[in-house]
Amino acid sequence: MQYSEMTAKMAAGKGFIAALDQSGGSTPKALKGYGVEDDAWTTEEEMFGLIHEMRARIISSPVFTGDKVIGAILFERTMDGQVGGVPTPQALIAKGVVPFIKIDKGLEDEANGVQLMKPMPTLDALLERSKALGVYGTKERSVINSGNAEGIAAVVKQQFEIGAQVLSHGMMPIIEPEVNIKSETRSECDEILLAEILKNLDALPEGQQVMLKLSLPIVPGTFDPLISHPKVLRVVALSGGYARPEACVELSKNKGIIASFSRALLSDLRSQMTDEEFDASLGEAIDAIYQGSTEKAEAAAAA
Repeated sequence: MQYSEMTAKMAAGKGFIAALDQSGGSTPKALKGYGVEDDAWTTEEEMFGLIHEMRARIISSPVFTGDKVIGAILFERTMDGQVGGVPTPQALIAKGVVPFIKIDKGLEDEANGVQLMKPMPTLDALLERSKALGVYGTKERSVINSGNAEGIAAVVKQQFEIGAQVLSHGMMPIIEPEVNIKSETRSECDEILLAEILKNLDALPEGQQVMLKLSLPIVPGTFDPLISHPKVLRVVALSGGYARPEACVELSKNKGIIASFSRALLSDLRSQMTDEEFDASLGEAIDAIYQGSTEKAEAAAAA
């Protein structure tokens, strides 16, 4: 796929984006969920080797194809690794799946009800290397815990600043200001976030577009103005802690939004499964998330 073909697939492709980008502190938890206990490794290299084996098994599965999985977000080490003897981004592209790279280095401590991204002093070098490997775009995550207008404005400002840096390298940023679904002011967070994103979208130069990865709103349809915005290529949703059945139901209530799930995609997979069991379980998850992404509830469709 050329860049223009990847853009077309992201703009209108039927399916969802797989988030295969657990990193750092979240890796042991992801491995434990996969049935690999902490005593299975002694070094960080061994730990990351095990998580790469899991991701390679997912990507290599015959049910993991561009027919339903239109994109995949990779951790940097996964991008630098290989699947089936070829670089991971090229293995994805061969299956019709558009590759993205997670670029943030984690979160700052909470201030003003939010967690900004930590500095990324080597981002330009990472973007150059990623693009050379065939990666289409990036994903960068912040977290919003409460309806603090000043904090949310700071999160969105930082996200769009990093997005501009990504765009300058000819890559597509997925801007991800995640609203904590356990927030007591979640509805207020959604409304403030919507206003701030619209303000920053309007300030984007003509001809530029970004993608958005957002928590599913507490009021379905809240993000409709973003879905139809000419400077937004696609809006995707994170599962945010919802189990897959609930995440898919909430997703189906929001027309025009597709999934970019991690835990909700991988939660039933285990290292001890046979290949047949693994493929069947992954296929069931893919089918359910595909349905939530493409078949919208009647109330949402009529809105």
